[in-house]
Amino acid sequence: MKHKTTHEDHRLHGTKAGDVNWKKWGPYLAERAWGTVREDYSPYGASWDFFPHDHARSRVYRWNEDGLGGISDDEQRLCFALALWNGQDAILKERLFGLTNPEGNHGEDVKEYYFYLDSAPTHSYMKMLYKYPQRAFPCGELVKTNRNRRRQEFEYELFDTGIFNENRYFDVFIEYAKADADDILIRVTAFNRGPEAADLHILPTLWFRNTWSWGWEHDKMERPALKEIKSEDNTKWIEARHASLGRYLLASEGADALIFTENETNNERLFGSSNLMPYVKDAFHAYVTEGHKEAVNPDQVGTKAAALYHRNVAAGESVRLS
Repeated sequence: MKHKTTHEDHRLHGTKAGDVNWKKWGPYLAERAWGTVREDYSPYGASWDFFPHDHARSRVYRWNEDGLGGISDDEQRLCFALALWNGQDAILKERLFGLTNPEGNHGEDVKEYYFYLDSAPTHSYMKMLYKYPQRAFPCGELVKTNRNRRRQEFEYELFDTGIFNENRYFDVFIEYAKADADDILIRVTAFNRGPEAADLHILPTLWFRNTWSWGWEHDKMERPALKEIKSEDNTKWIEARHASLGRYLLASEGADALIFTENETNNERLFGSSNLMPYVKDAFHAYVTEGHKEAVNPDQVGTKAAALYHRNVAAGESVRLS
């Protein structure tokens, strides 16, 4: 039987021929980069302890970024991912939580539930599901219980904590569809599987990997920038400019607000020293979960930006953002 040529075949052929790079944007963003060998600058190779999960929201990565269901360009200069908050967690959910090798009775282990549902070869369509609890995430309980278990015992999983009892969680679907190699449609759909209405904050987040602090001369001379573009309609726009990547726009329909900060380490929180800039990496955590409105840049510029959606989702219902 003769193979019928598909649109994806044309995209693959165009990429191979060098006509258009359909693989320029893809799922190249890790869900977790903390606690890895790549981000270990310790003198003794203590990668598990040198960059812990508690540092990840506040400390700049050097070699790669992380985020929930995220994408980036193939050099990971500009990144996009979701951040979530259920009104109960101690921190903004921006990346996966897990155990380091010494903490788990069976070693390193991510304690989350997420599923990669689809991806075309050129990443022209991608879909992921993340199951987000509506109660406070039991980070401490997971670490303590697994650390105290013997190697011969079963691991203590997130499901064992009872956090999903009564189906009190959101099914968060993230979809990407490319209209062109550089034109990506993004849709987020969150289903409340629980028996009662529940609050959900959704923050589609755009940011530049911090290369200027590590010696990339062109980025130091012309620092990448994000800023708000004013609009008369219900769509909020973020403009991204980068010396080698070019100019891109992120449109967020129906967002409550846009917030901006810098992808810079919060030295004050982590090390007790002065911050290089007044607006730092964990500003969105402070803004959303702690109510510190002064944490974000009122000038609506920076190297990290997010569209903020706060929705109350009825039991059995869903919200959709695009």
